[in-house]
Amino acid sequence: MTRRPLARYALRAVSLAAALGLWQLLTSLNVDLWLRFSQFPTVADVARAFAYRLSGPDYWTDLTDSLTRIVTGFLLAAVVGVATGVLVARSRLAEDLLGPLLEVVRPIPAIALVPVAILLFPSNEQGIVFITFTAAFFPVLVSTRHAVRALTPVWEEAVRTMGGGRWRILGSVVLPGALPGIFGGLSVGIGVSWICVISAEMISGQYGVGYRTWQDYTVVNYAGVLVGMVTIGVLGWVTSTAVELLGRRLTRWLPRTSYVPAGRPPRRARGAGVPVAVSPTTKEDVPHDQLV
Repeated sequence: MTRRPLARYALRAVSLAAALGLWQLLTSLNVDLWLRFSQFPTVADVARAFAYRLSGPDYWTDLTDSLTRIVTGFLLAAVVGVATGVLVARSRLAEDLLGPLLEVVRPIPAIALVPVAILLFPSNEQGIVFITFTAAFFPVLVSTRHAVRALTPVWEEAVRTMGGGRWRILGSVVLPGALPGIFGGLSVGIGVSWICVISAEMISGQYGVGYRTWQDYTVVNYAGVLVGMVTIGVLGWVTSTAVELLGRRLTRWLPRTSYVPAGRPPRRARGAGVPVAVSPTTKEDVPHDQLV
């Protein structure tokens, strides 16, 4: 039986509350086994630090700066990554010209490009946006390239048969057919972007959640560090959910399947009886479980 949405949300809330309760218990009792919870701030300490941070202007300034960097870099990566992925997948010339360069640069971690960004760009702000862009660009590129190459050639041939040109094929076959794969890359890209923008802010930023978290660490304010970590987690969850909801909206024409545990029969509609089959000789209704 499929759980109702209210029951599922309640289960998720209970899971989160249990994790917080275990955290509070281990830290308040100063449990030191293999992990040293005595050195860790309690949930109450983090909550007090969070309330104090919310009352000041710095928190909202950091939040705005980090979100601006993420949105700018991610949108640039989405546009350029999709365009490049489609181009490389559809053109042998583009694959020969761009493929080797992209494959050489792709394994380099985006955070390792911080010195390059500092040397190339006149301001730290532009360098951080560049790091965010690079982090999201390659997941989007690779997912788009694979999604376009996996399309069935019959669809393109059908459009050509009806007189459609290159742009018609791109707009009615390539992009719609590749959308599920593209949004898979976008979901990965937004997560990697958060990892890299926080690291870049720690190294070369002046404001932002990552910069403030690093500053709290340098002054041994561990509750403040946890406030930054929680903020990063919530922001990452919100942005990833937004990307997923947008993907569902744009691909609502796809069939949706619900999870059914193994060994459990699918739920029948209320009022539905036992499925029957029609015998080819007698034309009588026979239950499925009595058929040989």
